[in-house]
Amino acid sequence: MQTLAPVQAAERETFMDVLRGFAILGIFIANLNGFSWYSEQAHATGPYLLPDLDHKMGFLHHMFIEGKFYSIFSLLFGWGIALQIKRGMASGINAMPVIRRRLLFMLLLGAVHLLIWPGDIVFFYALLAFLLLPLRKFSNKTLLVTGVILLLLPVLLYTIKMQWSWASAPSNFLFETGQKVDNRLNGTKSEQEFFALLHNGNWWDNLKANISGFFFRYGYLFFVSRVPKVLGMFLIGYVVGRSDFYKNITRHKKLLYWVIGLGLLIGLPANYYLAHYMSWYNQDYFGLKTKGLYQTIAYALGVAPLAMVYVALFMLSFQTAAGKKILSVLAPVGKMAFSNYILQSFIGNYVFLGAGLGYMSKVGPVYYTLFGLAVFILQVIGSTIWLRYFHFGPVEWLWRSATYKKWQPFRKHNPSGKS
Repeated sequence: MQTLAPVQAAERETFMDVLRGFAILGIFIANLNGFSWYSEQAHATGPYLLPDLDHKMGFLHHMFIEGKFYSIFSLLFGWGIALQIKRGMASGINAMPVIRRRLLFMLLLGAVHLLIWPGDIVFFYALLAFLLLPLRKFSNKTLLVTGVILLLLPVLLYTIKMQWSWASAPSNFLFETGQKVDNRLNGTKSEQEFFALLHNGNWWDNLKANISGFFFRYGYLFFVSRVPKVLGMFLIGYVVGRSDFYKNITRHKKLLYWVIGLGLLIGLPANYYLAHYMSWYNQDYFGLKTKGLYQTIAYALGVAPLAMVYVALFMLSFQTAAGKKILSVLAPVGKMAFSNYILQSFIGNYVFLGAGLGYMSKVGPVYYTLFGLAVFILQVIGSTIWLRYFHFGPVEWLWRSATYKKWQPFRKHNPSGKS
């Protein structure tokens, strides 16, 4: 019986690796706020804290980074699944068993990563992908409309939570469970005790903290309605992949200009207000107050459109010789995105937690942004060198080998980097 084989290097969509590499950079910078445990409200002082500049940099993060890069990653995820299914159909093979097995091992890897960094998105993406699979049978138009509705749905959900407390029951249950697990595993009964544990604890303490962190993480994801946000981008990405949009990009340039124009027209002012509310009234959001609703509206109207502007600009730039040459520098990082993503977690933990270098709460947005860029540059260099000698990143190799139930070729026979 014929089975679906893994994609060969020559078939790989280089542009998707480029865009994935760009997304990994933005996700790391966004995650550094969590790794660093920076809080503007703490009013701490130190050589790596610049109150005025940190506030301005934080505003820029909210405006240009917040939500945009996981949205791009979500788009790419749906796009990638569409390409896998198309490959199977073109070969007369049912790709679904392989895709489901791929997602199951993705769940496993994501579960391991959650023990390293509770802000993991891999486990969450794998779960939601199982919701995407049955929806693939609908038409492209239906999927696009559904995707847009899902992206706007958080506004309605937030309004419902403002009116009826029962609507927050799932997130409240997860938060309460996290507190109980914290108390049982770590003996911490307050946020201050938990912070002290991270400041002074060893790696075993951090591992136990991450177990409870799972419940806090998913309580947060439910509260901010991340499910419809990500699933909506999955569906849009799936249509991009199924329709061969990128292969026929010369015919779609006018549409890309419209995406850029409307995205900037709607996205820039919406994201300005998003940054305004997140910078000054974020507690109102978690308190389910009116300004929190305004923040939700700004997010719904701003994040996805601006993320699509980034994607469209990359698509157009990659069509030029100069743009392709420059942007291709990001491709090795994107090809090893999973490995680089997990490496970023190890680096973030080591630099900021007390068991490592102990810079927790001592570095603000200005310096941790510079740090993130420096780490990413090293990852670009490291990934480029690595892929001269190996076909895949180490995590990708394990994932693919498990997916296809066969050890995949790892080391290249030709060290020049050609497959």
